[in-house]
Amino acid sequence: MFKDSYAFSGFSTNDIAAAKDFYGNTLGLDVSDQNGMLQIKLATGGMVLAYPKPNHEPASFTILNFPVDDIDTAVDALAAKGVTFEIYEGMQQDDKGIARGLTANMGPDIAWFKDPAGNILAVLQDTPTAV
Repeated sequence: MFKDSYAFSGFSTNDIAAAKDFYGNTLGLDVSDQNGMLQIKLATGGMVLAYPKPNHEPASFTILNFPVDDIDTAVDALAAKGVTFEIYEGMQQDDKGIARGLTANMGPDIAWFKDPAGNILAVLQDTPTAV
């Protein structure tokens, strides 16, 4: 029924202008304003909609994952742009905030950060790193 539907995801924010700056300038994604909302274009051809919500509460889960060829380079580049990486209690992460999951058979190397509205995003290693 929906096999050919152009589905998209959405999440709320408390500040469209801050979201536009962050997703467009900090992350380097193509963004556009549309009826007071923000369209975020993804490399896969898909789109995510950020909509304003006065009583916004940040998502407590990862809303977007960005696979990268080199997680260390991506984390360093984002940190240079002022992005702070989350450190989670009980999660083994290095000084950069990267959980090196491949060495513990827990999944890909991954690092989490937040957008200006507090929503959680992640960069993760797309290709396996040498163990």
